[in-house]
Amino acid sequence: MPHLLALPRNAAQPIAAVLMCVISSFASASTPATVPDAAASDPEKMGWMIGSPPPADRTVRFEDGSYFKFPAMRWSVSNFRQLMPTINVSRGLGAPVPLESAPRKDIDAISFVPIGAKTPMTWEQSLAATYTDGIVVMHRGKIVYERYFGVLKPDGQHAAMSVTKSVIGTLGAMLVAEGKIDASKRVADYVPELADSAFGSATVRQVLDMTTGLKYSEDYADPNAEVWAHAKAGSPLPKPKDYSGPRSYYDFLQTVQPLGEHGKAFAYKTVNTDVLGWVISRATGRNVAQLLSERIWNRLGAEQDAYFTVDSIGTPFAGGGLNTGLRDLARFGEMLRNDGKFNGQQIVPKAVVDDIRHGGDKQVFAQAGYELLKGWSYRSMWWVTNKEGGAFMARGVHGQRIYVDPKAEMVIVRYASHPVASNSANDPVTLPAFEALAQHLNN
Repeated sequence: MPHLLALPRNAAQPIAAVLMCVISSFASASTPATVPDAAASDPEKMGWMIGSPPPADRTVRFEDGSYFKFPAMRWSVSNFRQLMPTINVSRGLGAPVPLESAPRKDIDAISFVPIGAKTPMTWEQSLAATYTDGIVVMHRGKIVYERYFGVLKPDGQHAAMSVTKSVIGTLGAMLVAEGKIDASKRVADYVPELADSAFGSATVRQVLDMTTGLKYSEDYADPNAEVWAHAKAGSPLPKPKDYSGPRSYYDFLQTVQPLGEHGKAFAYKTVNTDVLGWVISRATGRNVAQLLSERIWNRLGAEQDAYFTVDSIGTPFAGGGLNTGLRDLARFGEMLRNDGKFNGQQIVPKAVVDDIRHGGDKQVFAQAGYELLKGWSYRSMWWVTNKEGGAFMARGVHGQRIYVDPKAEMVIVRYASHPVASNSANDPVTLPAFEALAQHLNN
């Protein structure tokens, strides 16, 4: 997806915007009563994009934003490549590495109480509550649970949304560990074009941990927020004749102005990952799609190619444009659970995984005020629980997750299409559900 795949904790949902793609009709942090539930909004049952051509009332388009209106977006998130330009992430030419399967029938009945609720919910009920499109659970290296819903199939690909940030953060941290990027250097040392922007004086580490001081609002309810200018710049659609603003992600990043002091507080802003992508490209001579293929994807024994959505000049959207198969995302998570090892190789340096697990500055993170994430931190674009089990997460709007719990020897990957983008709509169910599953598997 070209843009807006991550919401800050207090953001309203995206509103209709001229020239831009992301449209969501709901502003509350919980599912409105008028929204059809997961079963009623199943895109296959609703017949979205079925037919030659599909009926007019079941056709979605990128150009008018209809593709991201609920419930049509439940089809779109598994089919972005049909609607917009993309760049491939090759899995290479080798045979895929099979994942061993040992299904457990006891998982569906696991019970937990959602945050703020009094009535218990089962694991199986939680899948519908979070509008799950697909989920894989690995325990001790084996798939113990795997389910798909709607139009996502085992051989299909789904938008990772802001889970993308954690993948890009991992690439960046690898390059730091290898000495190809110096995290203490200023961004402008790698990208001189950013010298006069807010990023010019920030260090690469501050970008990695999102402690930059930026005049950049992701308040989607404000039509003047910088996020909309970012969106317009990154859209691959033709610009109006009288448009004089930035025309690519690179163009936009040069316009971001400073606000506050770098390094003082965590502030989740998508543009940080776009900047990291630019730094990575300058340091390696490869864009993030090429580098992800070479350094990780074709070493994982992945089953499928992945892909990124791109802007009008083909720049991969580092902040949220990755689309993958679900099992391949599970391979990525399992690799991190195993200290960076997978397929008989050390793919990510162990020191990188150790550093992520150790977490970032909890006091800096606390200033962001995430009520459901107290005691957490943020490191190299991963969300770190700092709990006894050492769990850490990649998180994306509408319910995308990678959850790695080293103590429970468990990895959960989930793709979803919840009608509410904000993580606050999913966390009350997701967090206790994942913890309950970890406890159950540990027994």
